[in-house]
Amino acid sequence: MQLTTAARSHGHAVLRDPHLNRGTAFTHSERAALGLDGLLPPAVQSLADQAWRTYQQYRAQPTVLAKNTFLAALHDRNRVLYFKLLEDHLKELLPVVYAPGVADAIQRYSHEFQRPHGVYLSVDDPDGVERALRNYGLGPEDVDLLVATDAEQILGIGDWGANGMVISIGKLAIYTAAAGIDPARVIPVMLDVGTDRESLLNDPLYVGSRHRRVRGDRYDALVSTFVESASRQFPHALLHFEDFGPSNARRILRRYQRSARVFNDDLQGTGAVALAAVLAGLRAIGSHPSEQRVVIFGAGTAGVGIADQVRALMIRAGLDADEATRRVWCIDRDGLLVDDMPALRDYQRAYARPAREVAGWGTGGVIGLAEVVARVHPTILVGTSTAGGAFTRPILRELATHVDRPIILPLSNPTERIEVVPADAIAWTDGRALVATGTPWDPVSHGGTEHVIAQANNALVYPGIGLGTIVARAEAVTDGMLLAAAEAMAALVDAGQPGAGLLPPVEELRTMSVAVAVAVARQALRDGVAHAELPDIPQAVLDAMWHASYRPLDVR
Repeated sequence: MQLTTAARSHGHAVLRDPHLNRGTAFTHSERAALGLDGLLPPAVQSLADQAWRTYQQYRAQPTVLAKNTFLAALHDRNRVLYFKLLEDHLKELLPVVYAPGVADAIQRYSHEFQRPHGVYLSVDDPDGVERALRNYGLGPEDVDLLVATDAEQILGIGDWGANGMVISIGKLAIYTAAAGIDPARVIPVMLDVGTDRESLLNDPLYVGSRHRRVRGDRYDALVSTFVESASRQFPHALLHFEDFGPSNARRILRRYQRSARVFNDDLQGTGAVALAAVLAGLRAIGSHPSEQRVVIFGAGTAGVGIADQVRALMIRAGLDADEATRRVWCIDRDGLLVDDMPALRDYQRAYARPAREVAGWGTGGVIGLAEVVARVHPTILVGTSTAGGAFTRPILRELATHVDRPIILPLSNPTERIEVVPADAIAWTDGRALVATGTPWDPVSHGGTEHVIAQANNALVYPGIGLGTIVARAEAVTDGMLLAAAEAMAALVDAGQPGAGLLPPVEELRTMSVAVAVAVARQALRDGVAHAELPDIPQAVLDAMWHASYRPLDVR
């Protein structure tokens, strides 16, 4: 008898291993070879049969949290069946596995905790980082991807400490469902540096470190040890950073992006998907990147990440760096960024307007969104503020007075934090706005046209970026690779058709991921950062993609 390397367990150990377990799909010969006789009901069922039954069980769950919990349990029991369900119903399940439904699961993580996942690294034990990564049991050639979070700034719900492990797990699930990253070759990581959320610190069931969030040298030492240890132990793996706070996200990315294979989805993924929507919109209205005036409401990690990529697009289109920067106006909670603001963050400084330029603007020392829109006449308005309803009717009416086809991207989530609901954005601009949102919305009918509302979800782009980086064995994720990803996605839609969406629909995620991965790998070669030999890039991408199926076991 010969088994695949992964199938050397026996009896109950096989059923307890989610990578090996296939439940009632084990054939009679496999049951005999693996010591499963009598441990399963007698019927032998196909993966399709199992998926149909499991989907009915899923549909019977009464709430989004219950659905998320059901899927998490399935993930822990049978990894292939879990991903089969996601592949078959990705559009329906994506908002449950990830934003916006995952917010409930994060908040309830410590109370619903059943079994550990991934690697938990503590700021209180930096010397244990290398040992913890080694204890996961995968070797240098066995890992393609690690997703790590410190959970300081999750979605629109803020700091959730060790509960944020759900984010790393959810991101990896989308990597697999959308881009075929092998789930046996990934590691979710929680960088536990404490939490400032009082409800967690006072909760006896909280599973994380029970102290305030550590900052400064001790924090940096943990991140540094993680990056160095992970890069050394898994030399071909991409390190994906997720939901770091605004004071750390950009700083950490800048520190390591030339020395390690790192990617920050909140900065680079958000920027790429927003840029794709912008590119599709500009193509639809026949406008040039160098002609745009961009207002970004919400100058945090995501907003500045979008600003960076829009600016890079303008520079590529022929503007010099200073002129491109001057065409982007960023607004934070204290108003328009101005260079004499005392609380200006380092990553915001590039977009701060000279105080002399805006002298006389604003009331009470604050230059708000309404005044910026009235003075700037933006062609593109982006929302990453989590300030629900901030794009009011007067603001959008003013916008539409000066711009024929404005591009409006209210990207905040969860849903209740969106800056404007799509129906209002379209109605208040007399049906002229091109709209994409961060959460899913039904089409909007206006003036006899049905407007498809594209979802500018990072899941449309980051799986393909990751896959392309892995296939190319790129030593870095370059700005050129990010722009290539955005251009590849924008090329998949024709937003010039009446009511067409600015981005492809979520159900086409696999197709999108292939197109993005091919473009990213090709650009990695052009940028000189690829270490793989790729005579046929599309075929290499397709060959690298894992699919949810039960592999044959050699039981001779």
